[in-house]
Amino acid sequence: METTATNTVIMVRDLKKKFRIYADQGRSLKEKLLFKKRRSYEERWVLGGVSFEIRKGEAVALVGRNGCGKSTLLKLLSRIYYPDGGSVKLEGRVSSLIELGAGFHPDMTGRENIITNAAIFGLTRKEIESRMDEIIEFSELEPFIDTPVRTYSSGMYMRLAFSVAIHVGADILLIDEILAVGDAAFQAKCFERLMEIKASGTTIVIVSHSMAQLERICDRTIWIDSGNIRMDDAPSVVHPLYLDYMGQQRHGSPKPLPKATVPMEEPVQEKTVRWTDICLLNDKGERIDKFCTGDTVTLQLTYEANPVPDEAVLIGLALYRADRALCYGTNTQREHIQNIRLKEKGTMTCTFSPMNLIAGSYWFDVALRRPDMFAYDYRSKAVQFTVYNTIDETGIARLAHTWQIPTDTE
Repeated sequence: METTATNTVIMVRDLKKKFRIYADQGRSLKEKLLFKKRRSYEERWVLGGVSFEIRKGEAVALVGRNGCGKSTLLKLLSRIYYPDGGSVKLEGRVSSLIELGAGFHPDMTGRENIITNAAIFGLTRKEIESRMDEIIEFSELEPFIDTPVRTYSSGMYMRLAFSVAIHVGADILLIDEILAVGDAAFQAKCFERLMEIKASGTTIVIVSHSMAQLERICDRTIWIDSGNIRMDDAPSVVHPLYLDYMGQQRHGSPKPLPKATVPMEEPVQEKTVRWTDICLLNDKGERIDKFCTGDTVTLQLTYEANPVPDEAVLIGLALYRADRALCYGTNTQREHIQNIRLKEKGTMTCTFSPMNLIAGSYWFDVALRRPDMFAYDYRSKAVQFTVYNTIDETGIARLAHTWQIPTDTE
């Protein structure tokens, strides 16, 4: 990833971190003095030399299996931990959501915790007072704001912590899995706010196991494996390979990953269940690679399976624009389409009527997966196409609308 000195706000160079793992540390002073040999330990390197840069306004995802070092890296960025090697440089005010309710005093009220938490982030008393009402309103905790936070549920903790963090005017926002807490409506509200924060120029680094969430907001994904960076690229490039790798780990021994920070080639393997043909059709059933905004378009998927899998499958789609912006993503599991069974050969379709993309170049990624997300066959850029239009519109999609404008004769 290219960066320039003028817009780089996070610079990580050969970052290393280790922890001591004690066999038996001893619980009392007597045990520690009498049984010194039992205090043996081993050193485990959680991060083995990580380097990357993040530009101002970028949203970057950190992905990897549990224990790979994602959260440790985030805590090093937030200065909760200090490195055993290498360096971290951050430019600007940092706000973090690392652990749920960290910094909250259980016997203080929500309002009092807002004041102390915002002060920790560097806000003055005047700034806190000017933002207090907005923080409380966003958290939706008005009826409980003057009660001790020990009476709050985990979801209420998250609402308050998130609301404070996004209202401190930070230049860099660090988030670790906290958006997994809370109801669906509040999660949607949080992501809308994150998009606004990103648009305002705030840099976001987020750890999550939800690929769908990350694809909605992130420009880059850094895949960490055993304390090292395996890939650093666009989500559309990293996520399919990461999901395939995790699927292989759950069902056998995965092939070794190359020790490089450049995009990896998709593992070559003989596919027993695979796509044989993927194309777009117009409303006459003719193959097309271009169409007009508003046309009816059908994505036709042909497969073969030998042997036919015993379990049900799911079909996933991801629509990307030429600049790798994710326009739309879904799968049959998310849409509650259950019990899809394959035959030896077959064809399935997904029709978009109308397809209201504005003019530009696009492609579909198409996946044939087990319900546990192991990919039988993932086709990146499975079908590429062009949308044309006589209207000079901007954005991604045309929204249905009607103008009502009075004329001079009325």
